Amino acid sequence: MKDLANSPLALALFFCLATICAQSQSDSRTLERSMNPEKSISQNTEASKNHKTLLAAVKAADLEDVLDESGPFTVFAPSDVAFGKIPKDTMKALLLPENKKELHAVLTYHIVAGNLSASSILKAMCRGKGKATFTTVQGDILTATMKGLDIILTDNTGNTAKITQADANQCNGVIHVIDSVILPKRM
Repeated sequence: MKDLANSPLALALFFCLATICAQSQSDSRTLERSMNPEKSISQNTEASKNHKTLLAAVKAADLEDVLDESGPFTVFAPSDVAFGKIPKDTMKALLLPENKKELHAVLTYHIVAGNLSASSILKAMCRGKGKATFTTVQGDILTATMKGLDIILTDNTGNTAKITQADANQCNGVIHVIDSVILPKRM
């Protein structure tokens, strides 16, 4: 059996891990300035200037208490710009009370039970030969891969989101900001 430490894949993943860890520490400093690690995911989302749409969706889906008290959770948090990629009519419809079940499914597809730092995700990808899967609170799978130096999440229909800011620690988990909304099914 070929020595894993000398394989090109292991060396490439190690280089990516080292680069991403350094990059995520730099990126997360900006995010962490606006988030207090002694507050909950819900409290920090409410204080964030870049997650107003996410906050409205969390409130409409009645997930505010869960993200305030329970945990730990890893939240892949779409920014307002990410939500802006969804057609306005679709977003308005999701926020209606009669669509609470669908909104709940979309939001819980962005949450994984446990505290997954960027380095934990990268280590899982190393073990998975460049790919790692995570089961969301919603019950479906998210797949993490690398594209250049970026961690890319792929939903079960092929949509992708890039982690743009990583490792904002909260008292009940961690937030990673993503650039697109991922979906549990076609919407």
